Amino acid sequence: MMKRKLPLILLVLILILAAFMRLYRISDYMTFLGDEGRDALVAKGILAGHLTLLGPRASAGDFFTGPIYYYMMAPFLWFFHLDPVGPAVMVALFGIATVFLIYYVGRKWFDEKTGLFASALYAVSPLVITYSHSSWNPDTVPFFSLLTLYILYQAVTTGRSWKYYLLVGFLLGICIQLHYISLFLALTVAISLLLMHWYLNGGVKILALITNYLEIFLGFLIGFSPFLAFELRHSFMNTKAIVAFVTKDTTQGSYANYHAFYQPIADVFFRLFGRLVFAFPVPADYSKFPLINLQLAGLVIVIIALVSIFLLTRNKNKFVVILLSVWLLVGVLLFGLYKKPIYDYYLVFMFPLPFLFIGYLLGKIFDYRSRKLKYGVFISLILFAGIFGINLSKNSFLMQPNNQKGQALTIAKYIISKTNNQPFNFALIASGNSDYAYRYFMDVLGHAPVALDIQANDPQRRTVTNQLLVACEDKNCKPLGDPLWEIAGFGKARIAEQGNISIVKVYRLVH
Repeated sequence: MMKRKLPLILLVLILILAAFMRLYRISDYMTFLGDEGRDALVAKGILAGHLTLLGPRASAGDFFTGPIYYYMMAPFLWFFHLDPVGPAVMVALFGIATVFLIYYVGRKWFDEKTGLFASALYAVSPLVITYSHSSWNPDTVPFFSLLTLYILYQAVTTGRSWKYYLLVGFLLGICIQLHYISLFLALTVAISLLLMHWYLNGGVKILALITNYLEIFLGFLIGFSPFLAFELRHSFMNTKAIVAFVTKDTTQGSYANYHAFYQPIADVFFRLFGRLVFAFPVPADYSKFPLINLQLAGLVIVIIALVSIFLLTRNKNKFVVILLSVWLLVGVLLFGLYKKPIYDYYLVFMFPLPFLFIGYLLGKIFDYRSRKLKYGVFISLILFAGIFGINLSKNSFLMQPNNQKGQALTIAKYIISKTNNQPFNFALIASGNSDYAYRYFMDVLGHAPVALDIQANDPQRRTVTNQLLVACEDKNCKPLGDPLWEIAGFGKARIAEQGNISIVKVYRLVH
C-alpha cells in the first residue's frame, strides 16, 4: 500500500515545494515597475467598467497583444483589494498548475517516474521561477502551450469529437493573445497534426485533415476574437506593425547578435536545456567562472540533451515522438530566421519541453538493468540530485528581495504628501523605466495626477496645474529644462521644494 501511495506523496511534496518557491514573500520579490503599473491601471479600469479590446504593448516593437491578460488580472486585483500582488499570485498559481500538468502529461505519455522527475525539476528551475512570481503577460504561456498540445494529442489518438479540435484552436487564440511568440506553437500544432494523421492512417486523408484544420481555425477565431474585433475597427493597425517589425532588422545589440542562420539555432537549443534545466549562467556572468569549467559544463549539458532526444525517438508511442520532436524542431529552427536579440522569455512556449526530455531520460536510467549497468536507480537519483541541488543553490531567495512594490507605494505616498491636497502634474526622470507604477498607487490612494494633454486638444491649458512633482531615479537628474514631455509641457518653472525618499529624489516645481 505504501508503494502505491509513494508517487502521490512525492507529487504532493513537489507541489508544496513549487508553491513555496513561487509564493513565499511574493510581495517582496515580485517585479513592479512601469509595465506592471500600466497593466494594473488597465485592469483597475476594467473593474470600473472601462472594457478594452487591446492588450499590453509588445516590448520588442510598436504593436500590441490581445486583451485576455488584462481580464485574467482583473479578478485577482479585485480579490486582493487593488493590491498589485494579486495578479502576481495569479501567475504563481498558473506556475504551480504547470508543475502539476507536467507531471500529469509525463505520466500519461511516458510513466510515473518521468512525470515526477520532470515536475520536480520544473518546480525549482530558477529561470522558470523568475517568470512565475511576477505579473507579466508571457508568464502564463507555459501552462497554455503544454495544455494545447496535450489536448491535440488526445484529439488525434482517441478519436475525440470536433469539440477537442475547437478547444485546441481556442487555446491557441489565448496563447497568441498572451505573446506573439506563440505563433511558433501554432505552426507546431499544424505540422504535428499533419504527421500524426499520416501515421495514424498510413497516409493523409485530405478531407479529414482539412476538417480538423477548419475546426482548429474556428476555435482560434473564438479565442482571438477580442483582438480581431480591435483590428477590424482600426484597419489592422497592429497586424501591419507586426509585419513591418518581422521584416525589418532593427537589432541594436542586446543578449546576442547573430551573423549566420545556425547561430541563433545553436544558442536557443543550448539555452533551452542549459538555462532552464541546468541553471547555466548568462553570458554577463561568464567572467565569474573559469573558462574550462564553463566549457566542460556546456559539453556535458549538450551530451545529456542529445541522449535524451535520442532515447525519445526510440519510444514506442510514435504520437508522442512526433509531437515533442516537432515542438523542439519548430521552436528552435524558426529562431534561425529571427534577426533580432532573443531573450529568455521568448522561450516561454517551450518551457515544459526540456523537462519532459530530461525527466524521460532519468526515468529510463532508473529502470535500466544489465550487467554493464547494475545501478540504474542509484545513477539516476544521483544525476537528479545534482541537477536539483544546482537549481536550489541558485534560487532567488538567497538574494535580498527587490521590494519594488513597497518602494513604489512609499514614494507615491511621499509625493502625495507634498501636494497639499491640490491638483498636480507628475513626471519621472529615469532610464529604462516609466512612471506607471507610481501613478497606479497614487490613483489607488485617491490622488491621481492630472495628465498633461497636447495644446491642440487643450488650448486653454487646463490640464496644466500649479505644481509639478518630479521623481528622479537618475542620480544626476536636473529637472529644470529637462526635455521630457511632462516637464516641458508644464512650462517655465522653478524648484520650490526637494527631498529624498527611498531610491529617488523628489522635486516640487511651480510656475
